[in-house]
Amino acid sequence: MRFGGRLFKMHQSYRYSAIMIFAAILSGCAKSEMTRTSANSFMIDASAAPICGSTGAARVASKSAAVATLRSGFDRYIITGSQAQNNVTATQMPGTVYTSGTYGGGNYNARSTYVPGGTMYSGTHDKSLVVIMFKKGQPGWAQAVDAKEKLGPQWEELVKSGIRTCG
Repeated sequence: MRFGGRLFKMHQSYRYSAIMIFAAILSGCAKSEMTRTSANSFMIDASAAPICGSTGAARVASKSAAVATLRSGFDRYIITGSQAQNNVTATQMPGTVYTSGTYGGGNYNARSTYVPGGTMYSGTHDKSLVVIMFKKGQPGWAQAVDAKEKLGPQWEELVKSGIRTCG
């Protein structure tokens, strides 16, 4: 890699981190699961990658609630309960020590430089929601969130595919 006219070699731990980040991006960064609790209610458990943060996990859970509402034949929903958990950890990868020195006149002068390894993030941000669904005409429908509006113009595609990213 060239930088400022000098040639630098990418450190091995940075290459490893770059490969892991690329693999995480390709595999998707979010998932959710619905558990039906009654004819018109369910729970959503959503997880998002560390890069998404707690806000991304909340976004996944909310959009997943909209998808589950439409798949269940309802139009709107109200979130009646919520909880969150951060299970993300950061691990410092091993570094490398470079030592160079000179010998002269019976003396050895050495200098060592430590280059830290990359930081690896793992785990998930998790969000759980309790949701009640409504059909038009039912009490509470007017105050509930419109599921199609929440998902936007691509709502039909999202209902088919589900929510797989935190964006």
